[in-house]
Amino acid sequence: MKEAVFTLKLEADLRDAFMAEAEATHRPASQIVREFMRDFIQARREERDHRAWMNGEIEAGLKEADDPNTKWYTQEELQQGRWREQRDSLVARIAARDAALKAAE
Repeated sequence: MKEAVFTLKLEADLRDAFMAEAEATHRPASQIVREFMRDFIQARREERDHRAWMNGEIEAGLKEADDPNTKWYTQEELQQGRWREQRDSLVARIAARDAALKAAE
């Protein structure tokens, strides 16, 4: 494994407090910083993946809303429960899609 040196400027009191906490956990400061970096990278990747998924969901919803074959319900129809059968069908399709995506991973 190649090693690189990472130099940064920070306040002396921040450095001293960090080093004291690292020592209290009996771990090298460099190990903790590497973990912070890995966690930061993972969080940013997950955030980008979620944003891409959300944008896809929004795009699909807009496309469905623009589709002339989309069935729209009035408030009265919703209150009477006429939508329940189609909702159950949609929930089943989503569950099947999610299961297929999970199986493909």
